[in-house]
Amino acid sequence: MSSGSTCAVVGCHNNSRKLKNALETFCLEHQQLRKACPCPPPYALHSMPRNCGKDRKLAWLAALRLKHPPKRVYVCSFHFIDKKPTELHPDPELYLGYDRPPPKKRRRLTRTTLSVTASNQASISTQPPEPHLHSVHTQWEDPSQQDHQYCNRSRRKDVQDKMTQCDEVAYFILQNDADALLYTGIALETFNTLVSTLEGYDNNEFTMPVRDQVLMTLMKLKSNRVIGDLSYQFHISQSMASKIISHWLDKLEEVLRPLIPWLPKETIQATMPEAFKKNFPNSTCIIDCRESYSHYYSHNTTHDKFITMDSGILTYLKPGDEVMADRGFTIKDLLFERKVRLVIPAFTKKRRQLTEEQVTYTRRIANVRIHVERAIRRLKVYKILSQIVPISMAPKVDKILRICAALVNLREDLIRDTQ
Repeated sequence: MSSGSTCAVVGCHNNSRKLKNALETFCLEHQQLRKACPCPPPYALHSMPRNCGKDRKLAWLAALRLKHPPKRVYVCSFHFIDKKPTELHPDPELYLGYDRPPPKKRRRLTRTTLSVTASNQASISTQPPEPHLHSVHTQWEDPSQQDHQYCNRSRRKDVQDKMTQCDEVAYFILQNDADALLYTGIALETFNTLVSTLEGYDNNEFTMPVRDQVLMTLMKLKSNRVIGDLSYQFHISQSMASKIISHWLDKLEEVLRPLIPWLPKETIQATMPEAFKKNFPNSTCIIDCRESYSHYYSHNTTHDKFITMDSGILTYLKPGDEVMADRGFTIKDLLFERKVRLVIPAFTKKRRQLTEEQVTYTRRIANVRIHVERAIRRLKVYKILSQIVPISMAPKVDKILRICAALVNLREDLIRDTQ
């Protein structure tokens, strides 16, 4: 049950406090607070009509399934076809917080007609039954006739186009930072800023709000859910979901590419954590690789040396730089040519144990290398990088990796030095 100025729909948490907080945020497009900019508010709260007769009140309560309603019933604009009560659609109809029962399965009957000819011989003809047509006033429609439109099906064709733009699933899924991190890997404020940045990159072919399109794409990267599952949740067809995700993989990579810079050495040294300044002040980067294991050949088909050469990272290194890596990296000769030092843990080789000096040196490396493991762990939360990539997305795998890396860079600092 909801009361006060909170939406009464089950599962909807929109209220006047959140609306007020949203209006206090900064609009990047108009460079001012949202309460002063021309952008419309994210939603509005509408109270149940008091002077429209008993039937209208009962219609609201029936739609909301409120047996014991509060004194004042509010419903946010997301649940109305026209974003507000109108003469054509006065009641809340969309995303009402409960699952509609599936249509009852009916046996396919065969109608048999018996006719007697002039010669008194009986002939039997078989006809398929007429398809069951649902009344336009019936809530439960035949799912086989639906085309997975973005919102609930309209009773009338003339408002069907409006319904494709009526609601944003993101507002129901992303309620706080925990939700945003779970579904996208970034904080809610960061997600909102990203959506604002991407507003001008949308495709007019898609009727979904940009916020939902971006959310669905990031959910694909974060959890690698099958397209059919995502299309069901966002109420669109699978083909449309594939087109939307493909479009935003291109645009996200284009917009986020600058978030993966190679910083000047001066900047690296000026912002270097104390743990590095003390023992490895010339460190430029820490590298690690995720090799591609082939079950067919039963070994890695691409090795760290090839990955290092093919990635282009060697072109950024300057004489005097230090590159930190795990002991499995066989790239010392590549770095030696460029007068770059490779910092790796000591090997025991044929000796039984390391010297005391080597143990100390290895521990110092381990103490700072842990940070790259933390960065990689952040990257691995995007399951699409560690699971099977759909064949349709294979040509975009490089873009996918860059997008995920850029999203990791939008997270808070990994290392926070304390004074």
